[in-house]
Amino acid sequence: MHAMAAFECQSCGARVEIDDDRRTGKCLYCGSPQVIDRPPTPDRPSPTFGLAFVVPPERALEIARRFVRRPLFAPTSFRTAKIDDVRGIYLPAYLYTAVAHTQYSASIGENYTVTETYTTTVNGKTVTRTRTRTVTEWRELSGRHSVFVGDHVVSASRGLPNAELESIEPFDWRAIKRFGPRLISGWATEEASLAPRDVADAARREAADAIGGKLSRFMPGDSHRNLRWQTQFDHEDLELVLVPLWILPVRYREDRPPVRLLVNGQTGQVHAKTPISWPKVVAVVVLALALIALVVWLVSEAR
Repeated sequence: MHAMAAFECQSCGARVEIDDDRRTGKCLYCGSPQVIDRPPTPDRPSPTFGLAFVVPPERALEIARRFVRRPLFAPTSFRTAKIDDVRGIYLPAYLYTAVAHTQYSASIGENYTVTETYTTTVNGKTVTRTRTRTVTEWRELSGRHSVFVGDHVVSASRGLPNAELESIEPFDWRAIKRFGPRLISGWATEEASLAPRDVADAARREAADAIGGKLSRFMPGDSHRNLRWQTQFDHEDLELVLVPLWILPVRYREDRPPVRLLVNGQTGQVHAKTPISWPKVVAVVVLALALIALVVWLVSEAR
């Protein structure tokens, strides 16, 4: 049974109950949108920032319809599913900021070309020829890299795992706004169900992985190998932010749960865990093997 919280409608004065995991609702008597003012606690802080919806609902529906028609190996019932239910929600997430200090080491490869002489036999005679080849010289490199981390976000909702949120990132944090009731008025808004301590390790891992990716891209030389890094963070902070999502349940079979499709309400990035039709996969594999066998037979006949 859901825990309930009561609020007094600011328009008509009625006292109405709402699910405790929501920050917004509508008055049952006058229909006016309401924003619930909840006192913050260590486990449930108040939002500090938010991002506004940019993608309108009709655009989200168009994106979703194109997405479900695209995967060739999905069941036909999925690709032809009716998409007409879109729900906008502000998802709670923690924006992780810190100063990262990284020690790294790697082997840097510098390419150069050498010319070498070799002998070969042509028409029964030994001849001398030259050729060039690329040689890589490896050198060790190590150093220290410091950077401010300010754009990593992890889900604060137990209902939507962080991996799903990552699938529709990134968000444009240049458009961040200070949280205020006007931002979420009229929108469904979920309360944070994860405390900052529950997501701190995941935020650090995500930030450290991103730093490793940046180091890999900016290594000097023609190539590199054995890149290792170790990152320490200080001045860490986790601020609760609200990010806009369009959520669409794709119902494609009565005996299967709907597929949750997400559209980033700011950028339009879309993701869903698409089901696979294994009979389609098997049919394509069988067809490919048959074509290979036909080509082999035709080649053998030609010989």
